[in-house]
Amino acid sequence: MADDLRFTSRARALLVLHAGPGFIIPNAWDAGSARILEQVGFPAIATTSAGIAWASGVPDGNALNPDTMFERVAEIVAAVGVPVSADLEAGYGDSPAEVGRTVARAAAMGIAGANIEDAQDCRLFGIEEAVQRLVAARAAAPSGTFVLNARTDTYFGGVDGDPFDQTVERARRYVSAGADCIFVPGVNDEETIRRLADAIPAPLNIVAGLAANIIPAHTLFGLGVSRVSVGGGIARAALSLVERAGRELKESGTLGFLDGALGYAEVQRRFGA
Repeated sequence: MADDLRFTSRARALLVLHAGPGFIIPNAWDAGSARILEQVGFPAIATTSAGIAWASGVPDGNALNPDTMFERVAEIVAAVGVPVSADLEAGYGDSPAEVGRTVARAAAMGIAGANIEDAQDCRLFGIEEAVQRLVAARAAAPSGTFVLNARTDTYFGGVDGDPFDQTVERARRYVSAGADCIFVPGVNDEETIRRLADAIPAPLNIVAGLAANIIPAHTLFGLGVSRVSVGGGIARAALSLVERAGRELKESGTLGFLDGALGYAEVQRRFGA
């Protein structure tokens, strides 16, 4: 029961953040990256399915076994004291019932919330199907015990004409189905983001650093965004450093990549040694 109360309090703390002036939720891909981000001072951590997949040596996009994904997320939850919101892709199931079981599993592990996408294998679900998947997710983890972040991929294609109206329609239906927050990736211009924030009757999550979206978080908050995440951005930056370090070692044998790196003792201190 103590663990149940602790995890429920984390979910409530995450939900409260959505009612504030805006918050950044960075995306970790393993327990170590999560602990570093927590120590920097973030009040909540998200996971990145892309980063976890890459760290496992496979591409993003359902290439990683869901059990392995859950194992990595469980390690992140156990490593930090702040709420963790998991990237559960499309819910790891073909039916609403399977999505419900996925969310129930996540909540039982102490995950405070999750993204559920309305597309799978580059196919946007019909709106009625997407709504039923969210209804099942909400039923599996009642409001107040789990923060349901409904992601719509309308700006990635699959809709006719301007995606704005369909995004708003889906968002409103998803909120009625029980979503606590609406996540709209793929938007990279300020005016559209402002219009979305005004039209969607729930907190809006925008991912920064994706494609051409390099709008700073403070600007996004001024546009009405409540939650800013970075997807696989930090993981991409870390892996880019690994590649640059490898090339430098192979091509010149020098160690310039260590400039600015934490020393061994400093890293040890970050992990409590």
